[in-house]
Amino acid sequence: MRTLDEQETTVVFEKLYKFVGNNLKNIVENPSYEGTNPDPGRYCFRLQKNRVYYASESLVKRATNVSKDNLVSLGVQIGKFTHHGNFHLTVHALSILAPNAKHKVWLKPTSEMSFLYGNPVLKAHLGRITEDINAGDGIVVYSMSDIPLGFGIASKSTKDVRKSDPQSIVVIHQADIGEYLRMEDEL
Repeated sequence: MRTLDEQETTVVFEKLYKFVGNNLKNIVENPSYEGTNPDPGRYCFRLQKNRVYYASESLVKRATNVSKDNLVSLGVQIGKFTHHGNFHLTVHALSILAPNAKHKVWLKPTSEMSFLYGNPVLKAHLGRITEDINAGDGIVVYSMSDIPLGFGIASKSTKDVRKSDPQSIVVIHQADIGEYLRMEDEL
């Protein structure tokens, strides 16, 4: 387990910024109230076996007592680096992205299962959509009862979505909570 170097930090923050915008400050400066210490700690990012974790500093200090080979996980895994150096957010990051999301879409109840099976979001599936979305922006997908289901990338701007036909793709699927069941052996 180690801290992210400057290049890795930049890549991770750029990816998070795509989804949360200026709310990235809320993630980085989030106070941590753990243990008996009345002073709040902070959260930090750590790298272990090409996976990036979001954990409180007090948890990181306690994890130093565990050997590197025996440490399986630490805090919340938010993503992983590929062999080519690209960073991909994993479904575990949803708990951090959802409360800080800049762009959101809400799915009709009849369309939720389609998204949870890994399909993209079509215009016909939309219940609501936030304004000022541009193509390529990160979007968090919710049910109509405000339960975060996953996230993806906008294929069209909000303006273009209103003009498009019902079968056009609005959000390209990246991760959803159904992955816990579909990829049970890998996770």
